[in-house]
Amino acid sequence: MPPHAPEPESRTRLAEILGAGATDADLGEELAKILARACTVLDVDTATVLRHDARWQRLVAIAAAGLEEEVYQGVQVPVGAGFAGAVAARREPVVIDQVDKTTVLNALLSDRGLHTMLGVPMLAGAELVGVLHIGAVRERRFTTDDIETLRLLADRLAAVLQAEIMHQNQAATIALQRSLLPGVLPVIDGLRLAARYVPGAEAGLGGDWYDVFRLPEGQTGIVMGDVSGHGLEAAVIMGRLRSALRAYALDCDDPAEVLAKLDRKANHFEHGVMATVAYGILRPGHDSIALSLAGHLPPVVASPGKPAELVAAPPDPPVGLTVGATVERRTTHVELPPEAVAVFYTDGLVERRDRLVDAGMDQLTALVRPEDPERACARIMAAMVGSRPPQDDVALVVLHRTAGAGTP
Repeated sequence: MPPHAPEPESRTRLAEILGAGATDADLGEELAKILARACTVLDVDTATVLRHDARWQRLVAIAAAGLEEEVYQGVQVPVGAGFAGAVAARREPVVIDQVDKTTVLNALLSDRGLHTMLGVPMLAGAELVGVLHIGAVRERRFTTDDIETLRLLADRLAAVLQAEIMHQNQAATIALQRSLLPGVLPVIDGLRLAARYVPGAEAGLGGDWYDVFRLPEGQTGIVMGDVSGHGLEAAVIMGRLRSALRAYALDCDDPAEVLAKLDRKANHFEHGVMATVAYGILRPGHDSIALSLAGHLPPVVASPGKPAELVAAPPDPPVGLTVGATVERRTTHVELPPEAVAVFYTDGLVERRDRLVDAGMDQLTALVRPEDPERACARIMAAMVGSRPPQDDVALVVLHRTAGAGTP
């Protein structure tokens, strides 16, 4: 038998703890049943699962048997602190035979009268998913087989918990992103609009967003942004930045000033966040766009009788990367003649493993021409994405100024 192969007795006890297999019960109920069986099989009085919150480096009790108060009271333990925190930090089994304020952070454990505890990390590969610990109110010597059985159980529960967390995060991300991206673009006299959003096939939904909104005095705001990272956290940050930008847009009619405020907000409240943002304001009559770029790729503009071209706007630093620095953000004024088209996009549209971003931008520029925005979106997506799923999120907005546009 290989040196690290589980002993047959451990496997037998694990099978007894896990029971008959999957049921219709939700994850919380199923974990509670498994932990109750673990108490019986391992001859202990309590068993608890704490989930690891990687962002805040803490453990949160999500299921328990014999000490359900840990869940009901929302027990949290910092990684590295107390008994469970030590298990998480060391990523190895820990046994204590003295349960008091010198060895545990959670007073519920000593109040329960626990004498001896065993904790093991819940790992999925190199990732810490949580901690599983058991406790006895009497003196209890944990054997090698006890430790191995609990370790095997922790591995199984880690895989189940990680899959459930990923499923919940994906569902929450989809719901959040759908609620934040415009379901219907606004109807604005003198403008026609179309948009596309496709999540990346490899990383899933992330922090790309677009927005078009009315502003006071006949102006229109248009935004294209990309928060670094993917998943629920990136989508949540995207939502906060989107809301903040809208608020600043009501008070400032200079895009550079709006992005400066957004950058200050991100540096102060969103530590470690980085986002690229393009923000433009169409003046009344829509004959020009005031545009500022925070590290974002420039839009493409095509006017009748002229070849399309990338807007020559200087890229200022991305939002969230200017802590302690003084940055003078700039606004560029772009003419938008009647029938002109402006195309805003994120890097997922123009960059792939087999296509450098500069080559992608050149290809996009060659595609853009004055036309119906829906037709433009369809042509651009067909040429740039085609039949292959995009590796990264793709956001695209096409704005067409109609011939009859005039000052309201």
